[in-house]
Amino acid sequence: MKKFIWNLFTRFVDLISHTHTFHAHFSLLFTIGATLTATLLTYLYHLISPSGGTNIGLIYILMIMLISYHTDKYRYGILAAIISVFCINYLYTIPYFEFNFTMTGYPITFLVMYVISILTSATTFHMKDQARRIQEDEKLIMEAEKEKLRANLLRAVSHDLRTPLTSMIGASSSYLENEHTLDANSKKELVQQIYEDANWLLHMVENLLSVTRITDNGVNVLKKSPEAVEEILFDAITTMRKRYPEFQVHATIPKDFLVAPMDPLLIKQVILNLLENSWFHADSKKPVECYLNSDEEQVFIHVRDYGNGIPEDKIEHIFDAMPSAPSSASDTRKGMGIGLSICKAIIRAHSGTIQVQPHPDGTEFYFTLPKEDMHFE
Repeated sequence: MKKFIWNLFTRFVDLISHTHTFHAHFSLLFTIGATLTATLLTYLYHLISPSGGTNIGLIYILMIMLISYHTDKYRYGILAAIISVFCINYLYTIPYFEFNFTMTGYPITFLVMYVISILTSATTFHMKDQARRIQEDEKLIMEAEKEKLRANLLRAVSHDLRTPLTSMIGASSSYLENEHTLDANSKKELVQQIYEDANWLLHMVENLLSVTRITDNGVNVLKKSPEAVEEILFDAITTMRKRYPEFQVHATIPKDFLVAPMDPLLIKQVILNLLENSWFHADSKKPVECYLNSDEEQVFIHVRDYGNGIPEDKIEHIFDAMPSAPSSASDTRKGMGIGLSICKAIIRAHSGTIQVQPHPDGTEFYFTLPKEDMHFE
């Protein structure tokens, strides 16, 4: 009997050892180590409490579960189940240190113990395999979303860059071809148009560079630090007024000093994008309003305009990186889409949210920043 068991064990080990991958060797070593550990623990427990045979079986079942969870094949759990049954017979049944399969009732006990061990191994492995498949599916979904975002960004960039470039080429061509016939005012208008479109391209490049500050190969690489939110807001408003002297805005801040962890350059870029959106596309009839508020967990930054509003059919996808059909001459000239999509990417990377809601006199954008630095899922 001993020879038969030893041959069965060596053949099983030989079968496992034929695979030469790292995972196979790790699984085999883990199985051997866990089995030896469980045997040592059960033997010590048996010395302390010789009558605790039931608990010995539970220790081996726990060992089988651990092996099934940390190895990559069914066979390791099955091997551990076989070894555990024979160890219990050899070490913990009378006569000790002998195999005895003729005891009354033992064949049934042996069979039940073996079936429980096999079922435990199979169930544990199945749960681990199911979790692995779910994780793989989630990775595939994330990759698909990244590809979709990349494709949408490419379409939006090509659309938004082509519009000012075409305008600059047309204006410069008109200037060069008609330099001697154009009056001073016409020349100034053409140069002014080129200047504005060049500035627009510069802002586009700033937006694209902002994306590189968010992630590196899909990993969040933001360098956040506690910043006073009102300082970032006023910095963005100051920059906006320098770029567009005619732009009017009213800012309101609470009495409480609001601080949130952030990348200040990126959050400033978000506020600038929202302000520029109100300037170029909303055609606000009143000064744009910027105000801050907060609750116990987060800070809210609002940008409200009193302009044209957003059609209902566009609100749902307003933050998607898709070039949309222009609704005005300014939209045709300046392009649509990418600025708001980058705002969304920046705020999501900060574990916040960004929303848009219409009101009777225009549109309000607002986004949130957590007061505590939390990882975004």
